[in-house]
Amino acid sequence: MTDKEISGKTQICALIGDPVEHSMSPAMHNAAYQALGLDYVYIPFRVKARELEQAVRGLRALNVRGFNVTMPHKVTIIPLLNSLDPLAEKIGAVNTVVNDGGDLKGYNTDGEGFLRALREKGMEPDEKNIVLLGAGGASRAISYVLAQQGARLAILNRRLELAWAEDIARLILEDLDIEVEVMELGAGQLAGALEDADILVNATSVGMSPESSKSPVPAALLKPGLTVFDIVYNPIETRLLREAKAAGARVISGVDMLAWQGALAFEKWTGQAAPLGLMRREALKLLEAHED
Repeated sequence: MTDKEISGKTQICALIGDPVEHSMSPAMHNAAYQALGLDYVYIPFRVKARELEQAVRGLRALNVRGFNVTMPHKVTIIPLLNSLDPLAEKIGAVNTVVNDGGDLKGYNTDGEGFLRALREKGMEPDEKNIVLLGAGGASRAISYVLAQQGARLAILNRRLELAWAEDIARLILEDLDIEVEVMELGAGQLAGALEDADILVNATSVGMSPESSKSPVPAALLKPGLTVFDIVYNPIETRLLREAKAAGARVISGVDMLAWQGALAFEKWTGQAAPLGLMRREALKLLEAHED
Protein backbone atom coordinates (compact mmCIF):
# COMPACT_ATOMS: atom_id res chain seq x y z
CA MET A 1 0.00 0.00 0.00
CA THR A 2 1.06 3.65 0.17
CA ASP A 3 2.30 5.65 3.16
CA LYS A 4 1.01 8.96 1.75
CA GLU A 5 -1.50 11.12 3.61
CA ILE A 6 -5.10 10.57 2.53
CA SER A 7 -7.30 13.66 2.62
CA GLY A 8 -10.66 14.88 1.36
CA LYS A 9 -8.90 15.98 -1.84
CA THR A 10 -7.38 12.58 -2.59
CA GLN A 11 -8.54 11.13 -5.90
CA ILE A 12 -9.52 7.47 -5.70
CA CYS A 13 -8.93 4.88 -8.41
CA ALA A 14 -9.92 1.26 -8.03
CA LEU A 15 -10.00 -2.27 -9.33
CA ILE A 16 -13.16 -4.36 -9.43
CA GLY A 17 -13.23 -8.08 -10.06
CA ASP A 18 -13.51 -11.46 -8.38
CA PRO A 19 -10.92 -12.34 -7.20
CA VAL A 20 -8.65 -9.31 -6.82
CA GLU A 21 -6.39 -10.39 -3.96
CA HIS A 22 -3.40 -11.27 -6.13
CA SER A 23 -3.58 -8.30 -8.52
CA MET A 24 -0.37 -6.40 -9.30
CA SER A 25 -2.30 -3.20 -10.07
CA PRO A 26 -2.45 -1.64 -6.57
CA ALA A 27 1.33 -1.88 -6.14
CA MET A 28 2.01 -0.54 -9.65
CA HIS A 29 -0.38 2.39 -9.45
CA ASN A 30 0.29 3.49 -5.87
CA ALA A 31 4.07 3.46 -6.51
CA ALA A 32 3.49 5.56 -9.64
CA TYR A 33 1.31 8.11 -7.80
CA GLN A 34 3.91 8.43 -5.06
CA ALA A 35 6.80 8.82 -7.51
CA LEU A 36 5.01 11.64 -9.34
CA GLY A 37 3.71 13.30 -6.15
CA LEU A 38 0.07 12.83 -7.19
CA ASP A 39 -2.69 12.96 -4.59
CA TYR A 40 -4.22 9.68 -5.76
CA VAL A 41 -4.74 6.27 -4.19
CA TYR A 42 -5.61 2.93 -5.83
CA ILE A 43 -7.77 0.38 -4.00
CA PRO A 44 -8.88 -3.13 -5.05
CA PHE A 45 -12.50 -4.15 -4.41
CA ARG A 46 -13.78 -7.71 -4.67
CA VAL A 47 -17.13 -7.46 -6.44
CA LYS A 48 -19.25 -10.55 -7.03
CA ALA A 49 -21.15 -10.85 -10.32
CA ARG A 50 -24.54 -10.32 -8.68
CA GLU A 51 -23.28 -7.10 -7.03
CA LEU A 52 -21.80 -5.48 -10.13
CA GLU A 53 -24.61 -3.02 -10.89
CA GLN A 54 -24.75 -1.88 -7.27
CA ALA A 55 -20.94 -1.51 -7.15
CA VAL A 56 -20.85 0.63 -10.31
CA ARG A 57 -23.59 2.89 -8.93
CA GLY A 58 -21.54 3.23 -5.74
CA LEU A 59 -18.31 4.08 -7.56
CA ARG A 60 -20.14 6.73 -9.57
CA ALA A 61 -21.82 8.18 -6.45
CA LEU A 62 -18.50 8.30 -4.58
CA ASN A 63 -16.94 10.16 -7.54
CA VAL A 64 -14.14 7.62 -7.92
CA ARG A 65 -11.87 9.00 -10.66
CA GLY A 66 -11.63 5.73 -12.53
CA PHE A 67 -11.34 1.99 -12.15
CA ASN A 68 -9.94 -1.12 -13.76
CA VAL A 69 -12.23 -4.02 -14.53
CA THR A 70 -11.05 -7.61 -14.40
CA MET A 71 -12.72 -11.01 -14.62
CA PRO A 72 -15.59 -11.77 -14.58
CA HIS A 73 -16.93 -8.25 -15.33
CA LYS A 74 -15.19 -7.12 -18.55
CA VAL A 75 -18.25 -7.79 -20.71
CA THR A 76 -21.15 -7.50 -18.26
CA ILE A 77 -20.13 -4.00 -17.18
CA ILE A 78 -20.79 -2.55 -20.65
CA PRO A 79 -24.55 -1.86 -20.23
CA LEU A 80 -23.78 -0.02 -16.95
CA LEU A 81 -21.53 2.58 -18.65
CA ASN A 82 -22.51 5.83 -20.40
CA SER A 83 -20.24 5.36 -23.41
CA LEU A 84 -17.43 3.28 -24.89
CA ASP A 85 -14.19 4.02 -26.69
CA PRO A 86 -14.45 2.73 -30.31
CA LEU A 87 -12.01 -0.16 -29.68
CA ALA A 88 -13.81 -1.32 -26.53
CA GLU A 89 -17.09 -1.19 -28.46
CA LYS A 90 -15.68 -3.24 -31.33
CA ILE A 91 -14.21 -6.00 -29.18
CA GLY A 92 -17.01 -5.96 -26.61
CA ALA A 93 -14.83 -5.86 -23.51
CA VAL A 94 -13.79 -3.13 -21.06
CA ASN A 95 -10.84 -3.16 -18.65
CA THR A 96 -10.59 0.56 -17.80
CA VAL A 97 -13.28 3.11 -16.91
CA VAL A 98 -12.86 6.89 -16.62
CA ASN A 99 -15.36 8.85 -14.53
CA ASP A 100 -15.91 12.46 -15.62
CA GLY A 101 -18.44 13.92 -13.20
CA GLY A 102 -20.62 10.81 -13.19
CA ASP A 103 -20.18 10.09 -16.90
CA LEU A 104 -18.54 6.65 -17.11
CA LYS A 105 -16.60 5.85 -20.30
CA GLY A 106 -15.18 2.38 -20.94
CA TYR A 107 -11.88 1.61 -22.63
CA ASN A 108 -9.81 -1.49 -23.37
CA THR A 109 -6.06 -1.07 -22.90
CA ASP A 110 -5.19 -4.76 -23.42
CA GLY A 111 -4.69 -4.57 -27.19
CA GLU A 112 -2.79 -1.27 -27.11
CA GLY A 113 -0.74 -2.48 -24.12
CA PHE A 114 0.23 -5.58 -26.09
CA LEU A 115 1.17 -3.48 -29.11
CA ARG A 116 3.31 -1.06 -27.06
CA ALA A 117 5.14 -3.98 -25.44
CA LEU A 118 5.78 -5.54 -28.87
CA ARG A 119 7.10 -2.29 -30.32
CA GLU A 120 9.23 -1.65 -27.24
CA LYS A 121 11.16 -4.79 -28.23
CA GLY A 122 11.67 -3.45 -31.76
CA MET A 123 8.96 -5.54 -33.42
CA GLU A 124 6.45 -4.01 -35.87
CA PRO A 125 3.44 -6.20 -36.71
CA ASP A 126 2.94 -4.79 -40.23
CA GLU A 127 3.23 -7.56 -42.85
CA LYS A 128 4.29 -10.09 -40.20
CA ASN A 129 2.87 -13.63 -40.05
CA ILE A 130 1.46 -13.90 -36.53
CA VAL A 131 0.15 -17.09 -34.93
CA LEU A 132 -2.11 -16.39 -31.99
CA LEU A 133 -3.15 -19.12 -29.55
CA GLY A 134 -6.50 -18.70 -27.78
CA ALA A 135 -9.70 -16.80 -28.50
CA GLY A 136 -10.77 -15.35 -25.16
CA GLY A 137 -11.15 -11.67 -24.23
CA ALA A 138 -7.43 -10.83 -24.37
CA SER A 139 -7.05 -12.57 -27.73
CA ARG A 140 -10.01 -10.61 -29.10
CA ALA A 141 -8.37 -7.28 -28.22
CA ILE A 142 -4.90 -8.32 -29.39
CA SER A 143 -6.18 -9.80 -32.69
CA TYR A 144 -8.13 -6.69 -33.59
CA VAL A 145 -5.22 -4.33 -32.90
CA LEU A 146 -2.75 -6.54 -34.80
CA ALA A 147 -5.09 -6.72 -37.81
CA GLN A 148 -5.43 -2.92 -37.71
CA GLN A 149 -1.63 -2.69 -37.92
CA GLY A 150 -1.45 -4.87 -41.05
CA ALA A 151 -0.46 -8.24 -39.58
CA ARG A 152 -1.35 -11.54 -41.29
CA LEU A 153 -3.14 -13.50 -38.55
CA ALA A 154 -3.84 -17.13 -37.83
CA ILE A 155 -5.86 -17.85 -34.66
CA LEU A 156 -5.73 -21.35 -33.18
CA ASN A 157 -8.12 -22.43 -30.47
CA ARG A 158 -9.40 -25.63 -28.89
CA ARG A 159 -12.04 -27.52 -30.91
CA LEU A 160 -14.74 -26.98 -28.26
CA GLU A 161 -14.31 -23.20 -28.50
CA LEU A 162 -13.41 -22.86 -32.17
CA ALA A 163 -16.55 -20.72 -32.62
CA TRP A 164 -14.88 -18.03 -30.46
CA ALA A 165 -11.99 -17.79 -32.92
CA GLU A 166 -14.42 -17.77 -35.87
CA ASP A 167 -16.29 -14.91 -34.20
CA ILE A 168 -13.08 -12.86 -33.93
CA ALA A 169 -12.26 -13.58 -37.59
CA ARG A 170 -15.78 -12.53 -38.63
CA LEU A 171 -15.50 -9.26 -36.69
CA ILE A 172 -12.15 -8.41 -38.31
CA LEU A 173 -13.40 -9.31 -41.80
CA GLU A 174 -16.59 -7.23 -41.44
CA ASP A 175 -14.89 -4.27 -39.82
CA LEU A 176 -11.44 -4.14 -41.42
CA ASP A 177 -11.98 -6.23 -44.58
CA ILE A 178 -9.05 -8.45 -43.55
CA GLU A 179 -9.20 -12.25 -43.64
CA VAL A 180 -7.97 -14.15 -40.60
CA GLU A 181 -7.17 -17.86 -40.74
CA VAL A 182 -8.83 -19.97 -38.03
CA MET A 183 -7.62 -23.44 -37.06
CA GLU A 184 -8.12 -25.99 -34.35
CA LEU A 185 -5.27 -25.95 -31.82
CA GLY A 186 -3.76 -29.35 -32.54
CA ALA A 187 -0.17 -30.53 -32.99
CA GLY A 188 -0.34 -30.82 -36.79
CA GLN A 189 -2.08 -27.47 -37.34
CA LEU A 190 0.30 -25.72 -34.94
CA ALA A 191 3.38 -27.14 -36.68
CA GLY A 192 2.04 -26.02 -40.07
CA ALA A 193 1.11 -22.52 -38.85
CA LEU A 194 4.54 -21.98 -37.27
CA GLU A 195 6.51 -22.90 -40.40
CA ASP A 196 6.35 -19.34 -41.78
CA ALA A 197 5.52 -17.49 -38.56
CA ASP A 198 7.40 -14.36 -37.50
CA ILE A 199 5.62 -13.96 -34.16
CA LEU A 200 3.88 -16.46 -31.86
CA VAL A 201 1.51 -15.13 -29.21
CA ASN A 202 0.19 -17.24 -26.35
CA ALA A 203 -3.11 -15.68 -25.26
CA THR A 204 -4.26 -18.83 -23.44
CA SER A 205 -3.81 -19.50 -19.71
CA VAL A 206 -1.65 -22.58 -20.38
CA GLY A 207 1.53 -22.32 -18.32
CA MET A 208 0.04 -19.97 -15.72
CA SER A 209 0.83 -20.62 -12.05
CA PRO A 210 0.13 -23.04 -10.40
CA GLU A 211 0.34 -25.14 -13.61
CA SER A 212 3.64 -23.61 -14.67
CA SER A 213 5.08 -26.95 -15.83
CA LYS A 214 2.85 -26.81 -18.93
CA SER A 215 3.43 -25.19 -22.32
CA PRO A 216 0.98 -24.75 -25.21
CA VAL A 217 3.74 -25.37 -27.79
CA PRO A 218 6.10 -28.37 -28.13
CA ALA A 219 9.70 -27.18 -27.70
CA ALA A 220 10.68 -28.79 -31.05
CA LEU A 221 8.53 -26.23 -32.92
CA LEU A 222 10.41 -23.24 -31.48
CA LYS A 223 13.31 -21.83 -33.52
CA PRO A 224 15.67 -18.89 -34.06
CA GLY A 225 14.09 -16.00 -35.95
CA LEU A 226 10.75 -16.45 -34.16
CA THR A 227 9.52 -13.90 -31.60
CA VAL A 228 7.51 -15.52 -28.80
CA PHE A 229 5.21 -13.31 -26.70
CA ASP A 230 3.52 -15.06 -23.77
CA ILE A 231 0.89 -12.83 -22.15
CA VAL A 232 0.94 -15.05 -19.04
CA TYR A 233 2.96 -13.11 -16.42
CA ASN A 234 2.85 -15.49 -13.46
CA PRO A 235 5.42 -17.06 -13.50
CA ILE A 236 7.58 -14.26 -14.93
CA GLU A 237 9.35 -16.73 -17.23
CA THR A 238 6.88 -19.38 -18.36
CA ARG A 239 7.97 -22.77 -19.66
CA LEU A 240 7.12 -21.54 -23.18
CA LEU A 241 9.46 -18.54 -22.84
CA ARG A 242 12.20 -20.63 -21.26
CA GLU A 243 12.10 -23.18 -24.09
CA ALA A 244 11.81 -20.45 -26.75
CA LYS A 245 14.91 -18.73 -25.38
CA ALA A 246 16.80 -22.04 -25.38
CA ALA A 247 15.79 -22.52 -29.04
CA GLY A 248 17.27 -19.11 -29.96
CA ALA A 249 13.95 -17.29 -30.33
CA ARG A 250 13.37 -13.72 -29.12
CA VAL A 251 11.04 -13.65 -26.08
CA ILE A 252 8.66 -11.07 -24.60
CA SER A 253 7.18 -11.54 -21.12
CA GLY A 254 3.58 -10.93 -20.13
CA VAL A 255 4.92 -8.54 -17.47
CA ASP A 256 5.64 -6.05 -20.27
CA MET A 257 2.01 -6.10 -21.45
CA LEU A 258 0.81 -5.91 -17.82
CA ALA A 259 2.90 -2.79 -17.18
CA TRP A 260 1.85 -1.11 -20.44
CA GLN A 261 -1.88 -1.69 -20.02
CA GLY A 262 -1.59 -0.32 -16.47
CA ALA A 263 0.38 2.70 -17.69
CA LEU A 264 -2.28 3.49 -20.32
CA ALA A 265 -5.00 3.41 -17.65
CA PHE A 266 -2.86 5.62 -15.38
CA GLU A 267 -2.55 8.23 -18.14
CA LYS A 268 -6.31 8.26 -18.79
CA TRP A 269 -7.03 8.95 -15.10
CA THR A 270 -4.26 11.43 -14.33
CA GLY A 271 -3.49 13.09 -17.67
CA GLN A 272 0.22 12.54 -16.96
CA ALA A 273 2.82 10.28 -18.54
CA ALA A 274 3.15 7.09 -16.52
CA PRO A 275 6.49 6.02 -14.99
CA LEU A 276 6.44 2.76 -16.95
CA GLY A 277 9.77 1.43 -15.71
CA LEU A 278 8.76 1.90 -12.09
CA MET A 279 5.39 0.19 -12.63
CA ARG A 280 7.11 -2.77 -14.29
CA ARG A 281 9.63 -3.03 -11.43
CA GLU A 282 6.84 -3.02 -8.83
CA ALA A 283 5.03 -5.83 -10.66
CA LEU A 284 8.25 -7.83 -10.94
CA LYS A 285 8.99 -7.32 -7.24
CA LEU A 286 5.61 -8.79 -6.27
CA LEU A 287 5.88 -11.66 -8.75
CA GLU A 288 9.40 -12.55 -7.58
CA ALA A 289 8.21 -12.57 -3.97
CA HIS A 290 5.35 -14.88 -4.96
CA GLU A 291 7.74 -17.23 -6.79
CA ASP A 292 10.07 -17.33 -3.76
